[in-house]
Order: sequence, then structure tokens, then C-alpha cells
Amino acid sequence: MNAVGIDVSKGKSVVAVMRPFGEVVFAPFEISHTDKDLTDLAKKLKSLPGETRVVMEATGSYHVPVAWVLHSAGLYVSVVNAVLVHDYGNNSLRRVKTDKKDSLKLANYALDRWIHLPQFAPAEENRLLLKACYRQYQQCAKVHTALSNNLISLLDTVFPNVNCLLKSPARDDGSVKWVDFVDFFWHKDCVSKRSEKAFITKYQKWCKKQRYNFSEQKAAEIYAAAKSGVAAMPKADAAKCMVQQAVSALRACSKALAELSKQMLSLASSLPEYPVVMQMFGVGPILGPQLMAEIGDVRRFHSKKALVAYAGIDSPPNDSGRVIGNHKKMSKVGSSALRRTLFLVMSVYLQNAPLDEPVFQFMNRKRAEGKPYKVYMMASANKFLRIYYAAVNAYLDSLNQT
Repeated sequence: MNAVGIDVSKGKSVVAVMRPFGEVVFAPFEISHTDKDLTDLAKKLKSLPGETRVVMEATGSYHVPVAWVLHSAGLYVSVVNAVLVHDYGNNSLRRVKTDKKDSLKLANYALDRWIHLPQFAPAEENRLLLKACYRQYQQCAKVHTALSNNLISLLDTVFPNVNCLLKSPARDDGSVKWVDFVDFFWHKDCVSKRSEKAFITKYQKWCKKQRYNFSEQKAAEIYAAAKSGVAAMPKADAAKCMVQQAVSALRACSKALAELSKQMLSLASSLPEYPVVMQMFGVGPILGPQLMAEIGDVRRFHSKKALVAYAGIDSPPNDSGRVIGNHKKMSKVGSSALRRTLFLVMSVYLQNAPLDEPVFQFMNRKRAEGKPYKVYMMASANKFLRIYYAAVNAYLDSLNQT
């Protein structure tokens, strides 16, 4: 048996090969993540006598090309969570960490866990694209929040609270009414220096041009806010430039989010579990693809508990000696992106209160027991994931039988 430990980093990896009883077949050596080096490595490992298993840590996206090439070559590849390997073999008080030592540690880990090593299974192309698309969506959403806060901060100095007066959902292209409004009426004086009648007429024309609903009452509210508001920054070209540049950046980010959301929905709709996932309460065209992106093929989890643990919302035992831990904490060892999406799904339950839904009934019981907000939200998410696992598995099984 040949245990191959690969310490993966950006653009290169360190490889070590060991056999039982500490026999070193190949001392740690470095390879680049090029097609030639990875192909040569696969040939080298396949030429070894006996069974060969390769172990590497999941390292974001760095490990993917290495695992994919070796798996395609017919080698047994196992990608393990870094948490499982972190403290393995630490029998010294000295903390020594090098890529070479890490590759040997992974090879030893492979020997110790030989029969329990999970086999790497490359995700389908559309699943890979969906997950990558969601990762990009998350990054874009963070930038969008920062840009939105920046624009609001600027408006507080030129047209206070105008963003609160024009609440409307975003359009399909990502545009929002208050953002479009302040691009044109960028300072309170753009409104207050006109007569109320003149502003209402101007606002009506603007709504018609931008295809927004017009309300004379809303126009009067905006005019009153402009008249009573205090601008800390004068109506100057520099102020106009800052506001309109902030609007331009936010619009571009909103458009990118809308495009990514469309792509995610398109990719998700190509997956077999799409119909059953979209039928679940709390899951719509935004959260549905996010759930599917993070969970992936549910059949890769051997049980409901495994899926819950992957999300990091399980509560492992905390006993020691005669002490029984009654106050268990959520492990949070898992996908933080999945936990975030589950929290949003639970928020939909909380806002809509569907009394006939088992998840909401469970949530209500926990609330009645006096559980804190985060406790009953994550306990309900646990319940939701178990239902998700059962429903999707049953649906996929039914497809296989037809």
C-alpha cells in the first residue's frame, strides 16, 4: 500500500509517498500545477506496485486541478477537511510547520485512515459552475453593501433621508428607484429651490421617463423633506461629481448582481433536484440556487446528520468525566455560506408565518419554550435541512426508477 500525501498551495504542491512502518518511498518533492507536471506525477504514482491512495486537504480552489487530474488518471484520491488533519500526529511541544513536513503528515494520515478515506468525486460541470457563480455573487454582494452604505453616507450630507422616502423593490436589471432619483436630484436644493408645483411636474416627467410609478403624495413628501432638511455640503460641482460617481459604481454592481442571479437560476434549473427544491417553502429564485450551490449533490452525504454537520449547525456532545454538558453549542465547523443561506430561509419562515409548515411549527414550539432567537433559528434550519435531505433523495430515487 502506497500512501501519497500532497500539501497543496497556489500554483505548486509538495508530494511525499510512504508505506507502513515509516518506509519513505519518495521523500518530499515539489511539482508545479502544470499539465505536464501533474500528468507526470500521475504516471509516477500509477507505476508504484500495490494499491495507491492520494490524500490532500481541501484548500479553497487550489486543490481542484490536482485532484481532478489524478482522479481522471484512475488513482484513488481523497480530499479531506483541513480540520481533521490539523492536530494529527502532533506529539511534540515544538510547532514545526513546513510544506515537506505537512506532506509527510498527510501520507501518515492516509496510512492510519486507509479504509475510511472518502473518495473524491468530481462534481458535474453545471454544479461546479453554479458554486463558482455563487461565490462570485457573494463577493459582489459584499461590494454592493459597501457601495450602498457609501452612497447613503454621501446623501446624508447633501440630501438627508431621501433614500428612506423612495422604497421600492429592485427591478430585474438591478436598478432601484432611490438610486436613480438621486442621480438626477442629487442635492436637496435641486428640489427645494423650485416651487412645489414645479417640482411635482418635474418629478412626474422623470417618473414617466424612467418608467416608475408616480404619486403626487410621494412627490409632496419629497418636497417637504427637501425644504426641512439641512445639507452639510453645498450644491457644488465637486459634490455632484461624488454623488454621481457613487451612483454609477452602485448601478454597475447592482447590474452585475442581477446578471449573476440570472446565471445561477439558469444553472440550477438544469439540475435534477431543481423542481423539488423550488417547491419547498422559503425557497425562491434567489435562495433556491444558493442552497443547491452550497449543498451540491445531496447523495454525497451518507445521512441527514452528515448534511447537518456539513452546514456546521450540529451540536456535538460536550461531556467530560462526571460532567454532562447541557449547554451544547453549534459546531460552526462547516460551510459558513450554507449557514448564511439557511438563516435567510428561516427569516422567510419567520416573516410569513406559514402555520401548516412543519418547520414553522417546530420554530414556534422552540419560541414558546423561551429559546433565544439564534437558537430557535438554527434549530429550525437543522429541521429544514433534514426535510431537504429526505425530499431531494426521495425525488432523485424516483427519477432513477423511471
